[in-house]
Amino acid sequence: MRRPSIILAVAMLFVVGIAAGAQEKEKKGDHQLRTVHGSVLDKSENPVASAVVYLKNAKTLSVKTYISDDAGRYRFSGLDVNVDYEIHAEHNDMMSAVHTISSFDDRKDIPLTLKLNKKNENR
Repeated sequence: MRRPSIILAVAMLFVVGIAAGAQEKEKKGDHQLRTVHGSVLDKSENPVASAVVYLKNAKTLSVKTYISDDAGRYRFSGLDVNVDYEIHAEHNDMMSAVHTISSFDDRKDIPLTLKLNKKNENR
C-alpha cells in the first residue's frame, strides 16, 4: 500500500516544481511588455510625415494606428510579448511591405523602418 503514497508524493513535488518555475519566470520579467518604433521613409529614404502606421494584433485582430510625426517617426508601446503583430504604413497612394513582429522575437525594444512604395509594388 505504500506505492500510491509514493506516487502521490512524487506528483505533488512535480506540481510544486512547476509552480516555482512559473514564479521564477515572472520574477525574471518574462511578462514584460515591448515597444516597436521607427521611421516611415519614401523610396528616396526621406522621412514621410503624416503617414498612417497600422499595427494589427494577430490574436484579437484589433488594429491600432499612429500618424507619423514631422520626422516620419512612429511608436507603439505596451505590446504583449506573447502575441504576434503585423505592421505596415500607408500614405497617399503608397504603402510599405507588411512586417510581422513575432512572439518568438525576445527583444523588448524593436526598431523597424517602414519604406513606402506604390501600393501595387508591394503585392
